[in-house]
Amino acid sequence: MTDDRSGQDGGSGEGGRGEESGRSAESGQNGERGPGGEATAGGAARRLPPVAGFAVWRGDGQSPRQRGKALRKRVPRSVHAEPPRGDGRPDPVAAVERSNAGRLPELTPIRVGRMAAGPFSFMRGAAGLMAHDLTSTPVTGIGAQLCGDAHAANFGIYGDARGGLIIDLNDFDETVHGPWEWDVKRLAVSLVLAGREAGADEDTCRAAARDAVGAYRRTVRLLAKLPAADAWNAIADEELVSHTDAKDLVGTLERISEKARRNTSARYAARSTEPVPGERGSSGRPEARRFVDAPPVLRRVPDEEAAAVASSLAEYLGTLSEDRLPLLSRYEVHDVAFRVVGTGSVGTRSYVVLLLDHRGEPMVLQVKEARPSALLPHVAKAGFEVPDVTHEGRRVVLGQKRMQVVSDILLGWTTVRGRHYQVRQFRNRKGSVDPAALAADQMDDYGRMTGALLARAHAHSADPRLLAGYCGKGEELDEAVAAFAVAYADRTEADHSALVLAVRNGRIAAEMGV
Repeated sequence: MTDDRSGQDGGSGEGGRGEESGRSAESGQNGERGPGGEATAGGAARRLPPVAGFAVWRGDGQSPRQRGKALRKRVPRSVHAEPPRGDGRPDPVAAVERSNAGRLPELTPIRVGRMAAGPFSFMRGAAGLMAHDLTSTPVTGIGAQLCGDAHAANFGIYGDARGGLIIDLNDFDETVHGPWEWDVKRLAVSLVLAGREAGADEDTCRAAARDAVGAYRRTVRLLAKLPAADAWNAIADEELVSHTDAKDLVGTLERISEKARRNTSARYAARSTEPVPGERGSSGRPEARRFVDAPPVLRRVPDEEAAAVASSLAEYLGTLSEDRLPLLSRYEVHDVAFRVVGTGSVGTRSYVVLLLDHRGEPMVLQVKEARPSALLPHVAKAGFEVPDVTHEGRRVVLGQKRMQVVSDILLGWTTVRGRHYQVRQFRNRKGSVDPAALAADQMDDYGRMTGALLARAHAHSADPRLLAGYCGKGEELDEAVAAFAVAYADRTEADHSALVLAVRNGRIAAEMGV
């Protein structure tokens, strides 16, 4: 099995090491140069010893694109239309119950309620169930750093360090190295479900899935033709819409971008904190502030719990690049609160930390529990090596950095009371598209945009030449995955119906509308 691990540990190309990246330095017209720059006899190219972490010239005449193309004989692209086998499949309600293990029991009804809201929402909380199903489908053996939950709702806008806005994947709780096609299929299925929820007809839903795969395929082909550094940094935001022919989305993205610019720590702190009575602040010190209870989403925590979270930030600082430390040294930690997070993460422990600078300007950090990836046992069944994860927060942060062109400069990890957490900026000019609220004529545009983004993210860890060789020029893969998406969307709707019935029968508790 070909297991492409480029980018995992500083290596590049197929297998992480030993990938072809071109010829060794060739001699000039006057022959090979010696150690001092003098010409050597024979005129042959110098053959330096392989360097760990760099590509190696193989000289076998077979390019990554050719190897990708050869994979089609073993795994024809048409076989990706095959739905998962149903034998041994867990009951979907039991799968939800198992995924609630280890979460705060008082919050799991909120999670179940959000999943019960509709099939599109159900899928957001069922990454592990889908990964189980995908183990019975064909895989090429080409690996990439997976988002793990490449759901259509997990793409969005966020701010970079210089005030610009980036469009990219924005959820990496389940990130792991595994089969690239799993992310592609999950995206395609979620687009079908989003379209159905929005009231689009079946042709439109299928077209959105097909166009997402087509954009993925065309993007890896584009990246495969570029120099390595250009491919790594490809698809700047201002070029994205034109690259994917997503013109109908322009107005929507502009509105979301404008809203995202206002979605900052300062605005959140202004709404969610208050001055501390009796602590007006002294000369040269900001006024003390604290979070305000807003149950069930935001609640204050006991002093001991707040102190544990605050103390963990010392470990977090050790995970950052040293050039970030002077920035954070200009902020004082003022308060800690518990804040409920999104559908897939509800019930995990998540805190917001209020920092104030010398002028009283706030920055809010999120300290979010990082649990083992729900995909981990399933990628092993698909034939991929399971990494030895020493810290789940580190896994999430490194996976995110491996997939994004630009990441939050304050991404790091820490440990609180023996549990692993990731740390990041909260409300860093974030915005997102609700795919289920898009007009029918925008669904295919959104599919093309997200398909291109996913391809670019995968190309950081999987050689785009290898992917391009497999995906090819024709639409065979597009049609196959679209067929899979429609069939699996039907299965997800049935799973959702089973959960709704279980809620009605009292088998599992749900709190709706939270």
